[in-house]
Amino acid sequence: MAVIGSLATLSLISVVAAQTVQHAPPARPAQGVSQIISPSFAGFGIEPSNLFSFTGGAQPNELTNNLLQNLIDYTGVPPHIRLGGNTQDYFKWDASMDGWYWLNNPNPVGQGAFPTDHMIIGPRYFETLDRFPAGTPITFGLNLAYTEPDYIDQIVTMATQAMERLSNPVIVSFEIGNEPDLYLQNGFRTGSWGGNVYTEQWLDRAQAVYDQVLKPRGIGANFFEPAATASTIGTSFEIVQLANFNIDADANGTQTPLVAQWNQHDYYYYIGVSTYPLTVSQFTDLRTTNNQFKAWETQIAQADQTPFAYALREMGIVGPIGLHEITDVYAAALWNLNFFLYTAAMNITMVGMHMTDNSNASAWQPIEMYGNAPFVRPNYYSFAAFDQIIGPTCQARVGGSVDFDATGDYAGRLAMYDVYQNDDLASVVLINSRPVNGSQGNFQNMTFQLSFDRSLGGQTVHLAYLTNPGGADASSGTTWNGISYEENGDGTPKVVDETEYTLDIQSDGSLNVPVRDSSAVVVNLGGPVGQRAYNADACSSLSRSRPEALNPGIKTGQGTAASNSGSNSTNAKNANNAGVRSASSLLGASIIALSIGVVLQLA
Repeated sequence: MAVIGSLATLSLISVVAAQTVQHAPPARPAQGVSQIISPSFAGFGIEPSNLFSFTGGAQPNELTNNLLQNLIDYTGVPPHIRLGGNTQDYFKWDASMDGWYWLNNPNPVGQGAFPTDHMIIGPRYFETLDRFPAGTPITFGLNLAYTEPDYIDQIVTMATQAMERLSNPVIVSFEIGNEPDLYLQNGFRTGSWGGNVYTEQWLDRAQAVYDQVLKPRGIGANFFEPAATASTIGTSFEIVQLANFNIDADANGTQTPLVAQWNQHDYYYYIGVSTYPLTVSQFTDLRTTNNQFKAWETQIAQADQTPFAYALREMGIVGPIGLHEITDVYAAALWNLNFFLYTAAMNITMVGMHMTDNSNASAWQPIEMYGNAPFVRPNYYSFAAFDQIIGPTCQARVGGSVDFDATGDYAGRLAMYDVYQNDDLASVVLINSRPVNGSQGNFQNMTFQLSFDRSLGGQTVHLAYLTNPGGADASSGTTWNGISYEENGDGTPKVVDETEYTLDIQSDGSLNVPVRDSSAVVVNLGGPVGQRAYNADACSSLSRSRPEALNPGIKTGQGTAASNSGSNSTNAKNANNAGVRSASSLLGASIIALSIGVVLQLA
């Protein structure tokens, strides 16, 4: 393996620096650095009607299995998965339906533009759901839209199937209803529908599921995620309003609320709602992400005033199904990586990027679609990068932001994040999102002039790159840390660049790091990215101190505010090109620190 101490000759870097920007990473966490990040933070949302596409029918979907296993190898635990979306409000259980698919109900009785009972599922649905890796934390969506006289029987039956039929993934929370603030326009409700009526109906169903499903299994009442507003257009479903309506009331006969955590959905851009044409240049101006998310920052602040954490269970660049040459190109990977770091720094407990089988925004195409065989999209690499950066330690914290002072071509294109492990500076993530296409051939560098604490002078840092030689509009050929998830054709990792890139911090703590346009670099102290060890004590401590990050088997019935608080190794490049040594083998099934989270959507 070649070790290069100078970057002057690297093909990843052009020889002329366009500009410079300064950053002084604090050696210890400063004000505004996040709480400890759950290893399951970077998660997925899967539309319930599309589950078979992602997990397989009679045969398992090996692409999905391999891509999830990669992430487990980096953090030691599976990513959080929310099985929810519009179609959770269409589902009805039928034990006699034995197909590897959902079935159109020939005799629906439910209301709505799409009847609230028009999709029938049976035992095979949970059989394919059980193919997710052991310990996968699942937020399972239940049907709130259905209001026929047997509505309690129906929701209790579905919740029972979810709790009884799974042996590998673990149901850690129920989401009752998808985006109820949109029920009037969906035809699911009429009349004076609002947050107060929703609260009454939500509590009614949550209480029934607790009494008949959870309590007999010894599971605490705080197992449910109320859905806060999915629209910024004056609703009565904001977190503060739901709290005023007493949605956090204690379950009957207990001193424990039914609420586990707030659940919200969002998209950067939504087709049919957003009023401007979207371009790669637009969304790679990272300031626009902060601007779009302002309303949800208010919701997070409202959550901070309650005993419950906040999760973004449904998210994406473009909803509902992405945009070709926008969400399926390499620039989307840079956006995703920045978004994960940005939201982690805000103490959101989980982000679930929503996936459907026909979406150009899904991290991978699970089945043949649009004339293409299954394949990995560039934005999958952002999950791999984020997960290797935080690692399996249960000690990672993040601070940083977009650089709002950059000017000219780099205005809004630069971001810097500091990552701490056990409260010591471990990594600095540098993003240069200035969109340049490979065909243009005019890549430049932004040189990040870093000023470390003088005590780090003389240390060697290791660099890991998220890059693509084809530039911002490339649909294939992305690599992270020298690894491709496309080369093998099945989602398994292949090391395509074994070079170990290093630089030495000067005696005064200074370090210049050139970052090519349309790329990101992780400056890692103490060794290559991806070699941090699993810390059993820290993970156990995380599960005890953070109820929203609990092992799903030991619910305590307590909530916590989302406020600031403060063995073998995983190796990104091993000799057999497997990409990593698995940290998951170090974890017992009973020691899984995870976050029960939320997503925002304008469905």
